[in-house]
Amino acid sequence: MTNRIKQQMLEKKSVLGPFMKLPSAAVVEIAGLAGFDFVIIDCEHGPLNMLAAEDMVRAAKLSGISPVIRVSANDEIMISRALDIGADAVQVPQISTKQDAEKVVRAAKFSPKGERGVCRFVRAADYSAMDRQVYFKKANEDTLTIIHAEGFEGVKNIDEILEVEGIDVIFLGPYDLSQSLGIPGQVDNPKVIALMEEVIEKAKRKNKFVGTFADTVENGKKWLNTGVQYLSYSVDVGILMDSFKKVVEDLR
Repeated sequence: MTNRIKQQMLEKKSVLGPFMKLPSAAVVEIAGLAGFDFVIIDCEHGPLNMLAAEDMVRAAKLSGISPVIRVSANDEIMISRALDIGADAVQVPQISTKQDAEKVVRAAKFSPKGERGVCRFVRAADYSAMDRQVYFKKANEDTLTIIHAEGFEGVKNIDEILEVEGIDVIFLGPYDLSQSLGIPGQVDNPKVIALMEEVIEKAKRKNKFVGTFADTVENGKKWLNTGVQYLSYSVDVGILMDSFKKVVEDLR
């Protein structure tokens, strides 16, 4: 039950993985065989539901990578269900205040750290085969909580958000941030970069990991060199589209 990517980041290593929108265990397995460290099973944007996500979690475990589930909202039931099916981490969007972050922790952690609903008859507890006390303790210790600091409001309140115990990764969305600044899509704009670099430095001082999204190798390398340890590189459908188009272009 040890959380592989959490351990890697504690060892000051960076981890890399794509968002997954296709309801396909095979694509998850391929991502693992290709050498990614994790996949983000995206239940916010796209068609994925918990039944498809559960098989994708199994495929991730089978191929030796960490399954992360991005839920669609900061909702205790959604967070609980994502963790019950065995996700190593839950990634929660639309976090703009300290209160939002505290709500995530309450939903993702069992008592005394939180108020997560208790049920050991779930995949995460080996369907009740795992000793209940071992399960509750390990779940609290190993589960990664990842929050999206969405837009300018989240960045504005980052000092308070960083004070919340139980939050592991601050995920900065460059596209959302650019939109909130009135320059949608301009992820390389100096205003966007300056705000992201400011958050990265503040997070380091509070011993929090920072994550972000890149859809080019150049931007990915830039953020890794800046101190990002949790890098989401592109999306399964985008990677597939780019690969298909290149084959067609090269053959024609």
